[in-house]
Amino acid sequence: MNRRTFLESTSKASLAFSAVPLLSSFVRTEKYKTALIGSGWWGMNILRCAVQAGQSKVVALCDVDTRQIKSAQQELRKLTSDQPKVYRDYREMLAKEKPEIVIVATPDHWHPLCCIAAIESGAHVYVEKPVSHTILEGRAMVNAARKHNRVVQVGTHRRVSPHNTSGMDFLKSGKAGKIGMVRAFVHYGGGPGEKTTAQEPPKELDWNAWCGPAPLAEYHPSMHPKGFRLFLDYANGQLGDWGIHWLDQILWWSEDPHPKQIYSTGDRAIRQDDTDAPDHQIAAWKFDDFTVEWEHRLFAGNEAEKANVGCYFYGTEGTFHMGWTDGWTFYPTNKNKSIIHQDPKLDLPDQQNIAALWRNFLDCIESGQKPICDIEIGQRSTNMALLGMLSYKLGRSINWDGTKEQILNDEEATKLLRRDYRGEWQYPV
Repeated sequence: MNRRTFLESTSKASLAFSAVPLLSSFVRTEKYKTALIGSGWWGMNILRCAVQAGQSKVVALCDVDTRQIKSAQQELRKLTSDQPKVYRDYREMLAKEKPEIVIVATPDHWHPLCCIAAIESGAHVYVEKPVSHTILEGRAMVNAARKHNRVVQVGTHRRVSPHNTSGMDFLKSGKAGKIGMVRAFVHYGGGPGEKTTAQEPPKELDWNAWCGPAPLAEYHPSMHPKGFRLFLDYANGQLGDWGIHWLDQILWWSEDPHPKQIYSTGDRAIRQDDTDAPDHQIAAWKFDDFTVEWEHRLFAGNEAEKANVGCYFYGTEGTFHMGWTDGWTFYPTNKNKSIIHQDPKLDLPDQQNIAALWRNFLDCIESGQKPICDIEIGQRSTNMALLGMLSYKLGRSINWDGTKEQILNDEEATKLLRRDYRGEWQYPV
């Protein structure tokens, strides 16, 4: 057996981490007026890091569910003496509080409108991934950020994770050789689930506002909180959720930002619940010099396979696995060479690196530079996933001009680059 060796010691891992641009020597005498839109689990993960960075005064919490607001208020009292005002409508909040920083951590279908409104109000924005529910929404977000010269950071925090950073250096150095294929995957367990009866929304939840520009659905407890990503009117399934992180890793490695051809297929072989996203899916993206594959299952998650999440980069010198809680590992083609491994360094409670991404966000607000996970970077990674879902919905392959952001010679597919909004809401341009 090959001897398992470690490429990086703890001190070297720390050096890799320190390569991420942090705060400049300039320190503001006043804290940034900061507001959170979407005060659930992940929104509070971000706001917690903002408070702990010491440069935010939390002036507002905005959520259509007062249960989440109350929970957020309770946690904030333990972290800060700030007394943020509470809102249900982000437009009212932006007009009255005029925050300098806005965190957008809503369900996916709300990201574009909240982000663009915050930018237009003059705020810098930290927006969660995926940036949008449809492709043209993401372009509108990039356009708004550039027009108003605002810093917009996307929450793809693996770009600042120490083992992801050092692993990317390893790949870009050529030590894995010429890479011809990358396979990204997420395999989790699960069963068929059960159908539930639609209910009246809880009195604390404004369900009409939660649905917003998307279709107004009957309320099921499985949709909110957290479950929305498996409902395709509000998100894009596992590919639109987990897929963004790993497709972003691939675009980070590649010098080619746009696939040329995309095909995806999948189904609901096991799931029998209220969701409508595929419980398994395969997608492929053809670039000029390499091919990307995606695979997910929401069943049969077990130890039969070596890793259940990440990317395998297949090169002429060996196979490189970029993982999450298991770090990264390189398996050389030459069996006489040692396997190389680096452990991860992740922040609790949710095994992420938001704090470093937030520090980079603050630094770029001060310097005017683009952040590590700039909105256009996040848009490209989101587009890969959305194109995969678009092909899945069509049931056929599509050809993509990434420079023009157009689907070639396919009117039916082109219509799916956007969707009609409901009621008062206007699709962003």
